[in-house]
Amino acid sequence: MTQRFVLAIDQGTTSTRCIVFDQHARLAGMAQRAHRQHYPRSGWVEQDAVEIWRTVERIVPAALRDAGITVEQVAAIGIANQRETTVVWDRETGVPVRLAIVWQDVRTEELVDRMKKLPGAQRITELSGLPLATYFAAPRLRWLLDDVDGLRARAERGEVLFGTMESWLIWNLTGEHVTDVTNAGRTLLMNLATRQWDEELLQFFDIPRAMLPRIEPSTGDFGTARAVVPGVRIGAALGDQHAALFGQTCFAPGETECTYGTGGFLMMNTGTELIRSEHGLLTTIGYQIGPEPVYALEGPIAVTGSLVQWLRDIVGLIATAPEIETLASTVDDNGGCYLVPAFSGLYAPHWRSDARGLLIGLTSYVTKGHLARAVLEATAWQTRDVVEAMNADAGLQAQSLRVAGGMASNNLLMQIIADVLDTPVLRPLVTETVSLGAAYAAGLAVGYWPDLQGLRRNWKVAAQWNPSPDRLLREEEYERWQRAVQLSVGWARPATSRHRNPSTTTDQQPATPPT
Repeated sequence: MTQRFVLAIDQGTTSTRCIVFDQHARLAGMAQRAHRQHYPRSGWVEQDAVEIWRTVERIVPAALRDAGITVEQVAAIGIANQRETTVVWDRETGVPVRLAIVWQDVRTEELVDRMKKLPGAQRITELSGLPLATYFAAPRLRWLLDDVDGLRARAERGEVLFGTMESWLIWNLTGEHVTDVTNAGRTLLMNLATRQWDEELLQFFDIPRAMLPRIEPSTGDFGTARAVVPGVRIGAALGDQHAALFGQTCFAPGETECTYGTGGFLMMNTGTELIRSEHGLLTTIGYQIGPEPVYALEGPIAVTGSLVQWLRDIVGLIATAPEIETLASTVDDNGGCYLVPAFSGLYAPHWRSDARGLLIGLTSYVTKGHLARAVLEATAWQTRDVVEAMNADAGLQAQSLRVAGGMASNNLLMQIIADVLDTPVLRPLVTETVSLGAAYAAGLAVGYWPDLQGLRRNWKVAAQWNPSPDRLLREEEYERWQRAVQLSVGWARPATSRHRNPSTTTDQQPATPPT
């Protein structure tokens, strides 16, 4: 019998990759290509959706060639994507009305400020699980409808279509206009309980229903490809962090994973119960494989890997990113100094856009090794902040933390995280967890993998870090970190009006979370 494979398309913020997996979740072939970022004004970030589609047309055949297989051997395709990036295109021609607006873009800040004062604004979080913020897709879509001449009338007639990146790619592959619950749930337009477009939210944002895709579970009817891989079923679509949760086989409540890249993204499976955060986290759908969704709590951290880049490119303390582990290993502790990397505010669980970066505790004893250690510890302390918020919200205790992303290769950092969490940290054998999650979901849709337990058997630990015994010292250090965080807030005083924390009633200035 001819061996079959599952193909994953991972459409990310700076590049798109295609990975071919076999039945044992082993990587059989891969291709990747970067795409351009456009910065037309301060705070504006755009991408060419057509360029991204052309990239997919190139990398999919390249990945098949790398694996030495044909299209006929592909059982299914799964798609993972950067979340919240907004595309609007013509239904007939397929031409986008303008460049895609990326999740990092903050052009809607003034619009969001105005919307927060409107009647019904307090209902947004209750219905969608998310705060009203520039991060999500609905304000961008509203901005486009207001800014592009004639676009609203065309949208109301159904002549133009809206989608996030997975919808754009699926439409080009199959002609179907469809999204999944994880991506729809990041628009501010989907009711988190019903998992359908919500009429109250559509009216609040003034979005025509005719331009919206239909919503499917994460494994669903996404159509059969007519281009690139003709005849192959698109079996799954998930937002990238949701795909990572699935790829790490976090299928039980309390199971938690974190992808450490430029930022850090922690997600905890909370089961079929919808838990509304009271500690500064985002309530979201983790994934939906069967008739009922699995919910999750998410805590985005703005600065993790980018702090190492700052130390390398701006400060010049290291020449390459891996050098930080060597430098930090020259000392046993941080020498009493703490670095709060609030370069553009603090994100989960603090949500303080008025915070700024702070380095405190300096004495003549502190060396560059201590500074390097403080940089790594900043990621660990931020992780603990989020994990403690998750434990408090969910009433669950994370028994371990599964990790992936570029920073997961830093062994010292992983040990520090295990220490500050007092929890084992596990790095899997396959670290391409976003792509693997998309592949797993697609494979389940077509019976390539029989069930979740079969996927669990594929998950293998490549490395494990267990906490060291000196817990008392860690608690003292965590108290000092918390003091440093409090000292970092209040430095920036934007001229805009003050807003409320999305998860509390405390008067604060929430930062816009990353993806």
